[in-house]
Amino acid sequence: MSAEPVTVIPLSEATVVAAPRCAADLTEQRGTRRVSFVPKYGSDAVSVDVRYLWCGAPNAPTVIVQGGISADRDVCAGRDRRAGWWQELVAEGAAIDLAHCRVLSINWLVPSDLGDVASVSSEDQAAALAALVDELGIGRVHAFVGSSYGAMTGLAFAANHADKLKSLVLLAGAHRPHPLATAQRSIQRSIVRMGIDSGRTDEALALARQLAMTTYRGSEEFSRRFAAGPELREGRFHFPVEDYLEHAGRRFVERFDAQRFLALSESIDLHDVSPERVTATTTLVGFPSDRLVPLADLCELQRRLGGTATLEVVDSPYGHDAFLKETAQLAPVLRHAINDCRGDC
Repeated sequence: MSAEPVTVIPLSEATVVAAPRCAADLTEQRGTRRVSFVPKYGSDAVSVDVRYLWCGAPNAPTVIVQGGISADRDVCAGRDRRAGWWQELVAEGAAIDLAHCRVLSINWLVPSDLGDVASVSSEDQAAALAALVDELGIGRVHAFVGSSYGAMTGLAFAANHADKLKSLVLLAGAHRPHPLATAQRSIQRSIVRMGIDSGRTDEALALARQLAMTTYRGSEEFSRRFAAGPELREGRFHFPVEDYLEHAGRRFVERFDAQRFLALSESIDLHDVSPERVTATTTLVGFPSDRLVPLADLCELQRRLGGTATLEVVDSPYGHDAFLKETAQLAPVLRHAINDCRGDC
């Protein structure tokens, strides 16, 4: 992989919509750094090009923010992008306030980035982040805020790189995958592999995404949105939920690669971190409607964590995707958990 030049951009030049604007003295680095570590499923150190975003107030404490497997480094809006995947919570004046901290985020690694390895692990993602923290001269991050797969990586970071972390905030993610969720993802991967073998990769990836959407969202939302009856169209009955799922599948194919999906989906199911190894102060956030990460798993995680831990339960109809949808409810939780980075370090 060729190195991407690092750009340092005053965020006053950014075009930002539908989110708090960044102050004139905020800066952005968006580039690539080469780091080295030993992958979990490898025997030798590898050199990896990590694509990252480091954005916010100069010389302020750094907060790592990582999302699900389909999230990238662009967590907030910036000069070359009108939106970020969590921009309502990461901006100047937002819960993760770029006027008082810097946010660091990376693109997820896949096995091809690591050479000859069978799979990529959440520990590998954490190792890449820890090495990047050293490479950028950060030393110790104020907090690691992780959602879904990002929460799994946050646990691996806290367990294996405790000296680089002050606190941990985990949304919709636990120390291990629930077996039922693994079963559902296994079916999705089988669909994609069948599509690759039959030359219908895009159709299979879209279908796998449609199935995934039925696990990401809650029953209450589906009941409310898709209660209408079917419509006779093109020689058959179409149910309202079908159009929604087909649209989600098409959009996913436009922006995601099948092999990347297979690797990161499998990485979720390989995740296994002993909670007792995590001593950082931790805030857990769970959603009763989340069928992928049941509250019972978060309760077990809270009991077993080696440090102080609190569990915040946020009611939502949106299931696992509540961490993306319930920004108003999550904002005060995040503010309290990271203390706005004021006066830290």
